Amino acid sequence: MEIREPEPDEAERIREVIDSSMTTSFRLSPGQIDGMTDDQFGDDAVADKIDDEGTLLHVVETGDEIEGTVIAGFVEGRLEDEWGEVNWLFVDPEHRGKGIGTELYETASETLRDRGAEHVCATVLEANTEGHQFVERFGLEHNGDRRIEVAGESLVKYVYADADVDVALPTESRADGEDAQTDEFPETETVDGTLTATDGDETLYIAREEEESGTAASFFVTYEDEDRTEQYGYYCANCGSLDVSMDNMERLECSDCGNAHAERSKESYDDSHL
Repeated sequence: MEIREPEPDEAERIREVIDSSMTTSFRLSPGQIDGMTDDQFGDDAVADKIDDEGTLLHVVETGDEIEGTVIAGFVEGRLEDEWGEVNWLFVDPEHRGKGIGTELYETASETLRDRGAEHVCATVLEANTEGHQFVERFGLEHNGDRRIEVAGESLVKYVYADADVDVALPTESRADGEDAQTDEFPETETVDGTLTATDGDETLYIAREEEESGTAASFFVTYEDEDRTEQYGYYCANCGSLDVSMDNMERLECSDCGNAHAERSKESYDDSHL
C-alpha cells in the first residue's frame, strides 16, 4: 500500500472510486452522485485542486491487482488559518477491510498538521451512511452543520472536531447568527429564543435536539405547544416544508422536495467515506 499525491491524468480513476463508493454507501440518487462527481472531481476540478497550495490530495495505490497497481482510495483536505479539514474520503468497495480509510485519514491529518494546522476537523455528508461512525472512532464529535451547494444540489455536511478544543471552527463551518440560522432552517423564525414554523395560522415549535437524518437535510420533530406535549409532525430542514410523511417502517419523506430518511448503520467501519 502506497499513499501519494495524484497526477492530473488519474482524475478518471479517482472519479470511478468516488462513484462506486457513493453508490454503495450514500443515500443519494444516481443523478445526484453523477452531478457531484462531475462538479467536484472532473478533470479540470482535480487539476485545479492539485495546483492549489491550500488543498491536500492523496490517493492510496495498492498492488493487489494481477496486472499491476490500482488506486483504491482518495482523500481531500484543506488548510484554513489554524484549522486543517478532511472534507472528502473514499475507499473503493472492492478494497475495503484493509485499513485503507484509516491510513488515509491519519496521513491527511498528519500532513495538515505538518503544513501548519493546529487543529483538525472532518466533514461528513449527512447522506453518508458510514462516515459518521468512522470519524467518531478518532475521538471527534459532531460540532456543527454546514450547508453546501454541489451541482445545483443543496446538501448538508456534519462538522466533527475534538471535543476538548475550544477554538472557533473555520469560517465556513460555523453557523453563527440569524443569517446562518435562516440558511439552516428555511421558512422559520425565532420567537423568544424558540425556533418556530407556521402552518396556515398555526404556529409550530421545532425541537432542534429531536433530529432524524435525511438524504438532503435533517428532519426535526414539531410540536403544537411550546411545552412540547402535543407532537404535530416533522419539519424538513432542506426546504422548510411541514408536509412530511412517515411509512409503516417509520421512514420519513418530504412531499415537497423528496428529502428522505437516512438511517445510519450501527456498526463500526474500518474503511469509510466522508
